[in-house]
Amino acid sequence: MMAASDPDFLVDLFAPFAPVTIRRMFSGHAVYREGVVFALAIRGEIFLKCDAESSPAFAAEGLAPFVYATRRGETTVGSYRRMPEACFDEEDVLRRWATLAWQAGLRSGSTGRRRPIMPP
Repeated sequence: MMAASDPDFLVDLFAPFAPVTIRRMFSGHAVYREGVVFALAIRGEIFLKCDAESSPAFAAEGLAPFVYATRRGETTVGSYRRMPEACFDEEDVLRRWATLAWQAGLRSGSTGRRRPIMPP
C-alpha cells in the first residue's frame, strides 16, 4: 500500500485514534503520539510497536514481524509487527491495535528523542 508512505495519509489514518506526528526515518516514517513512537511506515506497509505483553495478540492474528535485508541476510525486528488490514477500514479495530502499540511504546520508553552525548 503506497499511501502508507505518505505522511498526510498516516495523519488521517490514525486520526480516530489520536493526533499523531510523523517523522522521516531511514526509508520510511515513524508515527508518534505524544512523543512516543508506536508505528513505522516503511516500504508501503505499516508496522505497530509490540512487546512481551502485547506480542501474543499480534501472533494470534498471524501478523508478521518487521523484516529487512542486510548484506548478511535478513534481520527480524520482533518489536514491530504488521498492522492488521482491518485497521484501514474499521475505526474501532484501528483504535484497539493502535492503543496496544502505543502502550507498548510507553512501556519501552521509545520516544525517539536522542540522548545527549556526554563529554568524556
